[in-house]
Amino acid sequence: MKREDVRNIAIIAHVDHGKTTLVDELLKQSGVFRANQEVAERVMDSGDIERERGITILSKNTAVTYHGVKINIIDTPGHADFGGEVERVLKMVNGVILVVDAFEGSMPQTKFVLRKALELNLPVIVCINKIDRPEARPQEVVDEVLELLMDLDASDEQLDCPFLFASAKDGYAIRNLEDEPKDMAPLFETIIDYIPAPEGDPQAGTQVLISTIDYNEYVGRIGVGKVDNGTIRVNQEVVIVNHHDPDKLKKVKISKLYEFDGLKKADVSEATVGSIVAISGIADIHIGDTLCSPENPKAIPFQKISEPTISMQFMVNDSPLAGKEGKYVTSRHLRDRLFRELNTDVSLRVEETDSTECFKVSGRGELHLSVLIENMRREGYEFAVSKAEVIYHTDENGKKLEPMERAYIDVDDDYAGNVIQKLGERKGELLNMHSNGSGSTRLEFLIPARGLIGYRGEFLTDTKGTGVLNTIFENYGPYKGDIQYRKQGSLIAYEAGEAITYGLFNAQERGTLFIGPGEKVYAGMVIGQNGKAEDIELNVCKTKKLTNTRSSSADEALKLTPPRSLSLEQSLEFIDTDELLEVTPQNLRIRKKILDPTLRKRAAMKK
Repeated sequence: MKREDVRNIAIIAHVDHGKTTLVDELLKQSGVFRANQEVAERVMDSGDIERERGITILSKNTAVTYHGVKINIIDTPGHADFGGEVERVLKMVNGVILVVDAFEGSMPQTKFVLRKALELNLPVIVCINKIDRPEARPQEVVDEVLELLMDLDASDEQLDCPFLFASAKDGYAIRNLEDEPKDMAPLFETIIDYIPAPEGDPQAGTQVLISTIDYNEYVGRIGVGKVDNGTIRVNQEVVIVNHHDPDKLKKVKISKLYEFDGLKKADVSEATVGSIVAISGIADIHIGDTLCSPENPKAIPFQKISEPTISMQFMVNDSPLAGKEGKYVTSRHLRDRLFRELNTDVSLRVEETDSTECFKVSGRGELHLSVLIENMRREGYEFAVSKAEVIYHTDENGKKLEPMERAYIDVDDDYAGNVIQKLGERKGELLNMHSNGSGSTRLEFLIPARGLIGYRGEFLTDTKGTGVLNTIFENYGPYKGDIQYRKQGSLIAYEAGEAITYGLFNAQERGTLFIGPGEKVYAGMVIGQNGKAEDIELNVCKTKKLTNTRSSSADEALKLTPPRSLSLEQSLEFIDTDELLEVTPQNLRIRKKILDPTLRKRAAMKK
């Protein structure tokens, strides 16, 4: 049976090509909001960090109704670090809208998300967005997308996909560039005409594949998935089975059932084939589980999520200032919080280590892990993290393999030479270089993932903030040799106390300071970056001795250079392998792993 009154679609694209803004317009023009209702921009980005950074981190469900057809829409992230979110939701939909920027064209993440959609044989609607940009080149971008479809071995039906042109910001879509722009009706009509209606057997046993887990403090875990067969009802007894875990077989009862309606969840008593539902009240529900009727428990296949490529140690903070700023500081708090994150994040791995106070956390990239750190910090957790390291594999001959990334870089011609030199030092191999016209160059590199650790900040400095760097995981390749991460050493505090202007004034001649007067320091804490390669210990708590002729007010003449304030990402990029980042709700402090200078020297000599 086909359900003609429902369509299920996902919106996929490279980062910043306008997916969330497009969803905003679809919601507005379908009458979800009242005429006089004030609506925030990018209403689907509900998390604080999502709103601040203007990025989507978690995929979100919503639904609109157009001419009697309910369209379930899933807004997905664009960053490669959150690719796991895209991979899993594609099992819930019957087609995708691929959004491509009319100026930037096809980008690395466009290729990644499109490949995933084509592998599942999903029909694609291509929406060339931002055609209102002055430098837009929609016709060339259409050719780029067709080339990309051919490169990815799309079938004839997939190649024959509809193209629309849109400006999500101005709220219109058109079928041809000559058409008069009005509203989003052409896109709504294309969705209804081109995306197939969901199919299934309403008389068969219940089958619901859980593709997303939501978490709520009041009701616990909420499983979101599509009804593939049969009907699901409140108070129905079902069995949980899993395609990748054949031994799993657990009886549970459906206590609450919701469907999406605009931005809200509406209570329903039953749902049938093709509906996307949220189910609460099942404590032990995971992504990839299938809910079936007990008579015929058959799991729906679910693709394995790509493995993480980068890991960090999360550990209990043991610095002299530990426990003074955070609300949750013990290893039990840290362990519970990290394992709770696994409820909703499929790409994350958390492993216990030999020490009860340290956990190995693996993810898709630095951004993936830094968002977790920032969330925990805002919730009141205090802990320390080590430098990010890549996860190595070995082949059948025992050779070391490391993750390789394909990096696409757009820079002004003046900076191209500098970027090529820096990535060359980080074992990057230049594959392609061509001019984009208008004074900018597109570079394509194959580079070890560890060569990009700590590079983004340096890249923005080298290109005066104008460069664009996009990366995507390529494969595991042979180990490329050692890479020197940092050419400069650290300035290290020699004793505990409070930083004084006089001590800082003498210290600033040695390099760039990260702290100002009045800040608490301890022995072994990194207070700045040395201009030279070695580490230097300095006493910034030193006060000027007073004499009969020198008064304490003579200090006021000393001029301090403002300290360099490091963000979380910059701190994670800066730290070296022998350092840790102390994270508290109020401060970020860089420190040496070994605080005692004598023990630190001994460890360095052993190396």
